[in-house]
Amino acid sequence: MTDSSEQRNHRSTASYTRGATVTRYATDRTGLAAGVERGRDALSRALASIAHGWRTVDATVSPAGWLLAAAAAAGVATALMWGWAEGAIVATGALLLLLVCVPFLLGSHTYDVSLELERERVVAGADVKAQLGVRNHGSRVSLPSVLDIPVGDGLVEAHVPLLRASASHSETLTVSAAHRGIISVGPMTIGRGDPLGILRRDHTWPGTQTIFVHPATTTIPSTSAGLIRDLEGQVTRTIVDSDLSFHAIRDYMPGDSRRHVHWKSTAKTGTLMVRQYEETRRSRIAVVLDLDSTRYGSDEEFEMAVSVAASLGSQAVRDGRELIVSASAPLAEHEVGKVHSLQALPTLSARALLDAMSDLSSSPFAMPLERVASMTLQEAPELSLVFIATGSQRGWADLRKAAASFPADIQVMAVRADVGAEPSLRTARELRVATVGMLHDLGHLLLRASV
Repeated sequence: MTDSSEQRNHRSTASYTRGATVTRYATDRTGLAAGVERGRDALSRALASIAHGWRTVDATVSPAGWLLAAAAAAGVATALMWGWAEGAIVATGALLLLLVCVPFLLGSHTYDVSLELERERVVAGADVKAQLGVRNHGSRVSLPSVLDIPVGDGLVEAHVPLLRASASHSETLTVSAAHRGIISVGPMTIGRGDPLGILRRDHTWPGTQTIFVHPATTTIPSTSAGLIRDLEGQVTRTIVDSDLSFHAIRDYMPGDSRRHVHWKSTAKTGTLMVRQYEETRRSRIAVVLDLDSTRYGSDEEFEMAVSVAASLGSQAVRDGRELIVSASAPLAEHEVGKVHSLQALPTLSARALLDAMSDLSSSPFAMPLERVASMTLQEAPELSLVFIATGSQRGWADLRKAAASFPADIQVMAVRADVGAEPSLRTARELRVATVGMLHDLGHLLLRASV
């Protein structure tokens, strides 16, 4: 088909697939249209090259370098417009200074860089040793440089000395893990620049490493002692028709299984009698962590509550218990009251649990504790024991509401973190409340509660 301004040749191909037809069109442009297309492509490539060049210049020139460039431009302008000799002197000095700095950028980085962490998992308050190795694999001498290593929100600088060909440099670095969290290490960047800091060129080695800073934990009694005594299951007050713990004999009712008929009693009374049992449950434990920041008097108090939950959860994992560790999922301010989301932490191993607890944080927008408790019961309906870790600002009434979310035959124990307080244990019909002033108080209070 021919047009006055352009010519286009259309080719179409069609493929058929069981009743469905797919048609593809290929268009070849000629004449003016082809020229416009080529011009558009050339302009696009030119703009991309300009943008890349500008990003390179912007990354190379420091604020001091831009100040020198501005001084040179201003000096040239004043010298040309008003004939000021001072302007020419300023421009000449600024340009010379920039030119002197350029040779420091010449050459390429010929380093092999490695960073080996001593450990990837530590307890809050410990330090991590890291071994840095730099080797010049080039054939020329490498000038001194600075290696920047991002560590969390901070930056560690390692000074690399002058290295001859095939020479290497090693250095031991210390990463502080003072607080619970997840620390990202890397990517490492080495910079080459002039002594005045006017021009700089960076080279980055991709790749990051992760350090999990676990919450502190304390030794507590095994969950098989005291509060839960039976490894196979805990006898409850619920009466069922089939289980292990015999309770009583009652009259036969339509629908009862004949397997539970007590034939000796049937022979004595002349009527069918069946056995009743007390329900036994497997020892399934829930640990609920309160993430509402308004219920904690300080950040230290929240960290103690996290440590309480971590101690209870890791001990249950070591004892081989079925366990769920739950907390409110992170919510935005506009989602409060509209979205209900529960996060269940991994409990396949104590390490997996502690890794997940390293990333927990409190929030004023967390779900109410009673909502977290009810959703925990929905997630794990067959519980025998529930621990609630919370702060000193959580009142007795709130704790009773949370405990009421669980059936009466489930034991509920709340542990309140109150830094510096005297350890205490209060008992009511529906729950027990332990107050810990220091983390190691937890073990003693659990022993008292199991008596």
